[in-house]
Amino acid sequence: MAIYSIKDLEKLCGIKAHTIRIWEQRYGIIKPERTSTNIRYYQDKDLKLLLNIALLNRNGLRISKIAKMSEDEIAEKVAAIAEVDFAHSTQLDALTISMIEMDEYKFDRIISTNIQQLGFEQTMLQVIYPFLDKLGVLWLTGSINPVQESFMSCLIRQKIITAIDNEPFALGRDNKKFLVYLPEGESQELSLLFMHYLLKARKHKVYYLGLNISINDLVDACQIHEPDYIFTMITETYSKSPVQKYVTELSMTFSNCELLLSGYQVVAQNVQSSRNVRILKSLDDTIAFLDQNT
Repeated sequence: MAIYSIKDLEKLCGIKAHTIRIWEQRYGIIKPERTSTNIRYYQDKDLKLLLNIALLNRNGLRISKIAKMSEDEIAEKVAAIAEVDFAHSTQLDALTISMIEMDEYKFDRIISTNIQQLGFEQTMLQVIYPFLDKLGVLWLTGSINPVQESFMSCLIRQKIITAIDNEPFALGRDNKKFLVYLPEGESQELSLLFMHYLLKARKHKVYYLGLNISINDLVDACQIHEPDYIFTMITETYSKSPVQKYVTELSMTFSNCELLLSGYQVVAQNVQSSRNVRILKSLDDTIAFLDQNT
């Protein structure tokens, strides 16, 4: 069982600590426990309830009315709002609730409804990526635990793989060929999988190699497939050493391909482009390149 401070609740719910205390005193919505030294703390059930209440309150329900509702009534109202209100804050709130509760059914309802309304690509861009940004902040501040983060990552991974499988294979001879991989030590698989989807949805041939691929592995793959492009991301490795050396080696080894490079270290270290190296500084840059140049 996790415990939370009132500051944790503020970060997770977006409700000021002062407001939470007023709600406690005036409406008795949640009741904190106290340690032996009289420090207030909250439990999972308090966080789940407050997340739902915060979502309803932001969608126009007065706190005095919410206080009279049962927990089941609150949960039903939240589910109904999440399915029809596509406002950015509502979707992030609903996904945060599904993460805290580790509720796969609730997550699936939210994402499936968004996909029906927006399509998969826009659901990723408008809902899932902003949620992952929020998840990163919550992780860094210690407001969520590793199993909750892993739970959500696995569900998102499943959705991306399903979307990839639903796209038909590109069989024409004129379709561009992309080899997609992550170097040794990198683990940003969700972003790499989404790149796979973006390419396949645009009718390109994609050879997805996955994680921990060495340059020797790339040589073997290129001999088999002769790709037009090689895409990778460098985010976690080379944080304490120059990434330019690795990029230069890639450029020389695969001189017949265009290298598409993205990731934090590529941008932060100001990696230089060359004849066959293109730097994609953001996801928007990547999508713009795919739409305009391939």
